[in-house]
Amino acid sequence: MQVIEEQVYAFSKDNAPCATAQPGEMLKFVTKDCFSNRIPDEKTTMADLDYTYGFANPAAGPVYIEGAEPGDVLVVDIYEIKVADEGTVATDDHCGPLFEGTDYRTKKIKIKDGVADFNGVKILINPMIGVIGTAPAGEDVIDGFVGSHGGNMDNKLITKGTRLYLPVRVPGALLQMGDVHAAMGDGELCGTGIEIPAEITVKVQLVKNFELHWPVLETYDKWYVNANAPKYDEALMNGSKELRRLLMNVTGWDPVETYMYMSIQSDVEISQGCEPCEVQLSLRIGTPKLPQFAPLVPRP
Repeated sequence: MQVIEEQVYAFSKDNAPCATAQPGEMLKFVTKDCFSNRIPDEKTTMADLDYTYGFANPAAGPVYIEGAEPGDVLVVDIYEIKVADEGTVATDDHCGPLFEGTDYRTKKIKIKDGVADFNGVKILINPMIGVIGTAPAGEDVIDGFVGSHGGNMDNKLITKGTRLYLPVRVPGALLQMGDVHAAMGDGELCGTGIEIPAEITVKVQLVKNFELHWPVLETYDKWYVNANAPKYDEALMNGSKELRRLLMNVTGWDPVETYMYMSIQSDVEISQGCEPCEVQLSLRIGTPKLPQFAPLVPRP
């Protein structure tokens, strides 16, 4: 199994790949926390770091996937996320709904046997990948930001056992990932979960010649379209249009009946929304798997 350790701070078509993989290959990505492992103790806060987004959320990679061409879909199956035994939660003075009156503070969280300890409260961890995606065809997108290529989606369902479908925009796709959280609530209200170094084991595959505008996540019982925008209503529009398009493809329903069905069965969930932080609002729209229809995205 190839081990991917090189770190980059932006998704870019100009990033030189650090490795090449074949479809069907297993890969291990060794990641740092979102602070680039630069907060060793609770005396160090985000105020002590050069925490511009160009120096945050490092991602391991990128990996060139043989045979991936623009117009394809890169499929990433998440087999394992192994985290360190200590993570970090930190606040600053400009992130999240309660930013006013919040100072810079750091809290170290011990993890043992899959359980995190927060002031004596035991929390079962559910490690998830905050940053994962492919290179955009246009301008670079730094790792701390999110877009239709993926990036900093901060979707807590991107975890062990799920499958992620990513649009391929450049030859080789250029897959990279990082920013693991041992645990994180929807919304990530203060701007951080339990940020932690990790080792991520995945398998990569391809779906050839399939139109995908936004990343799609498949769990055991649902499909989710991941979308973003500066404001909630724009992000909701982006995700709703893509989910309706994909549903119409497999059901044959017209736009209005599909819209009706979505209103009955589809849930809108906020993945990350911690304004006035510069990161755009990221959401997911889920819909149940329907055995009488084909998958929303063809399986490899």
